[in-house]
Amino acid sequence: MNERSAFSVAGIPMVVFLILAFPLLAALTMGNINPQQPFWTLVPAVLVFIALVFMSTGFFQVQPNQGQVLQLFGHYAGTVRDEGLRWTNPFYSKRAVSLRVRNFESGKLKVNDADGNPIEIAAVVVWQVVDTAEAVFCVDDYENFVQIQSESALRQMAQSYPYDAHDSKEPSLRSHGDEVNAHLRQEIKQRLGKAGVDVVEARISHLAYAQEIAQAMLQRQQAGAIIAARTRIVEGAVSMVEMALAELGKRGVVELDNERRAAMVSNLLVVLCGERGTQPVVNTGSLYTG
Repeated sequence: MNERSAFSVAGIPMVVFLILAFPLLAALTMGNINPQQPFWTLVPAVLVFIALVFMSTGFFQVQPNQGQVLQLFGHYAGTVRDEGLRWTNPFYSKRAVSLRVRNFESGKLKVNDADGNPIEIAAVVVWQVVDTAEAVFCVDDYENFVQIQSESALRQMAQSYPYDAHDSKEPSLRSHGDEVNAHLRQEIKQRLGKAGVDVVEARISHLAYAQEIAQAMLQRQQAGAIIAARTRIVEGAVSMVEMALAELGKRGVVELDNERRAAMVSNLLVVLCGERGTQPVVNTGSLYTG
């Protein structure tokens, strides 16, 4: 069922018409009253008066970014989106549907990521009704439908990615926010299409490991950071030692055999890679001892 326009006219001209019609009807009726005429001659005037009163019940208001869904004896008659005071068939029943952009934040859901680790995740969903007929007639309660289906899509999306990828090229929940949010929006949009709702934006608002594994995962992250830092330190130290040996040989400052070169490399690596400051030992004798 798709939305279509319903019959309605501007309300102000109808107000003017009714304001003029009631006094005119009263004047005509009073002018034609004759005590000698039977009472049934006043029936047409009474019927016109009842019709005018009934017509006055056809007024309704449409606020900005709102649609009025009209039904005639249970059948969908159409939707009115024109703002202001409107008038339509008094037999129509009316239901207001907001077309404004709305948002909600899901609760913190506990799910397993792609690696099977329990995580806590929540999302903010921004949405609006784009088809009032589908929103009213295709689902029972479209607001509740949006919330439940959004949480279902969030669970499905969270199970498709690991919390933290071991490979930098592999997408993960923590490192690839744009890709994950786009996936989440697409998942929600597919579920809400039948309810006449469009998803403007969807993004993760909370992401953390579950409490039972949070401490262990924190230690793993710290270990990874230490290893990465040590790797950079060793790479830099090896480059500095290589440069030092090359400069010594190039300038002819000292000639070192393989054993002395190995000792020098070992000492330099200890100095450059050690966590604590080293204390130098000054050699005042010969480089080569007895």
